[in-house]
Amino acid sequence: MSETAAEGIRLLDEGTYMVASPDAMRRLGELAGSVLRSGDVLVLTGDLGAGKTQLAKGIARSLGVTEDVTSPTFTIMSAYQGTDMPLCHVDLYRLASVDELEDTGIFDMLGEGVCLIEWGERFARALGEERLDVFIERMDELAEPGCEPPRLVRLVPCDVRSSDIVADLDGLVGGASHA
Repeated sequence: MSETAAEGIRLLDEGTYMVASPDAMRRLGELAGSVLRSGDVLVLTGDLGAGKTQLAKGIARSLGVTEDVTSPTFTIMSAYQGTDMPLCHVDLYRLASVDELEDTGIFDMLGEGVCLIEWGERFARALGEERLDVFIERMDELAEPGCEPPRLVRLVPCDVRSSDIVADLDGLVGGASHA
């Protein structure tokens, strides 16, 4: 992995990164996408503007998606075809109950390629344990005047597969930043 692949991304601890910019968040997504495989589910949690969609854009690029990836806030779900597998991008912000979750068709998509779920933390129990929880926090107190603040990204594995994803990503970021 080249040094520029992890430019702006610093491994702080196991599964915890400081990400300097939106470009670096997309790079982190590209690195993450390189270790994902069909059936992987990531639940992306963070306030509005935290960087969830920027991470999704990087993952999509890594999977070979050529379409522009945007947050599916109003459509709830967008599906994209990558080079080797599909990407399902879901935004559950507008849903109020687990009953509505069933109506989205999300359970039909799980297991078909990679599934990214924004605002899914409220439905974690219904989504199951086979997932990687991704928490993104704006570090406004570290921002230079007039600049975007860095983001703290914390990965919390919920099963063995997601633990492997974290270890692989740590290796890519740590290896590239120490090259």
